[in-house]
Amino acid sequence: MNDHRINRQAAFSGTRAVTAGYELDELRLAAYMAGHVDGFSGPVTVEQFKGGQSNPTYLVSTPGEKYVLRRKPPGKLLPSAHAVDREYRVISALYDAGFPVARPYCLCADDGVVGTMFYIMAFADGRVFWEPDLPACGNTERAAIYDAMNATIASLHSFEPATLGLEDFGKTGGYVARQIKRWSSQYEQSKTETVREMDGLMSWLPDACPGDTRTTLVHGDFRLDNMIFDKATPRVIAVLDWELSTLGDPIGDFTYHLMQWHMPHSRSGAGTGSLVGLDLEALAIPSRDDYVDAYCRRVGIDGIDNLDFYFAYNFFRLAAILQGIVGRVRDGTATNPNAPAMAAQVRPLAETAWAYARRAGAD
Repeated sequence: MNDHRINRQAAFSGTRAVTAGYELDELRLAAYMAGHVDGFSGPVTVEQFKGGQSNPTYLVSTPGEKYVLRRKPPGKLLPSAHAVDREYRVISALYDAGFPVARPYCLCADDGVVGTMFYIMAFADGRVFWEPDLPACGNTERAAIYDAMNATIASLHSFEPATLGLEDFGKTGGYVARQIKRWSSQYEQSKTETVREMDGLMSWLPDACPGDTRTTLVHGDFRLDNMIFDKATPRVIAVLDWELSTLGDPIGDFTYHLMQWHMPHSRSGAGTGSLVGLDLEALAIPSRDDYVDAYCRRVGIDGIDNLDFYFAYNFFRLAAILQGIVGRVRDGTATNPNAPAMAAQVRPLAETAWAYARRAGAD
């Protein structure tokens, strides 16, 4: 590791001044919220959250309340990306079902208010953990946080989409195959250099894809730092960032969540957090296999086949997502100052994906 490794907890927690080009008209926003947010009373002040990568996310404060605004970024966008309207729909359905998400208030499709489509939700006041070893926690709480994460994703995958009113939120069947096609296309549109392993994966993955097990609501980016925990207890109070949610294969969604057990470390620390090299037993963090077993018990399945394929697919998918950040840097629409450092993870992720593909039979 180099000497410029960032402190992820400090770098991504909290808010900062709004990035130039992403400012909001506070008077216009307050006027809109007065007509669409129950109990609203201005004036407002606006800051930007440090952690947002894809959709710019703002803390909107009033003298008596705090809200969160998520918007599409301005400028050139990839097709089907930044779907804040889909985010709003899914959190509205889950909030009504009692799943831990922030309370949704309103969706605004009028670009004239802040410049792009946006929605307003409640501010969930709790803790976000950016380091998967949870250095600020003791062993008892650490174990409980991992168990709460496991229970939360199992709960998500236990909903029948129709009971949420989301039976048309995506297609039934073929999820992983569609994801491979989608992220191959997104990668090609954002591509800035040749990565041999990505080319190999785009060639191998489609024919190696197993059939879906079943169709549920999937999050698409379920990980520790997309959750807010209660300030005093290891309870999940809100799952964040539903931009990639759809109907799909829960095994694909769950094995994405498992990547932190195998994530290559980034030299800067800006990439996704990793458990690689840690003494998990000493930290009271479950092994990957124990974590898988707990999930399987909760959702009522015997185990997970094709893990090597699923890791190859998910590391490829994450590499393509991060390549999209490279493309947004190139196009001037990246919203996070750590985006270039995160982009440096594309090649290591592709190499990891290809290693799993080789284990699954690729040559």
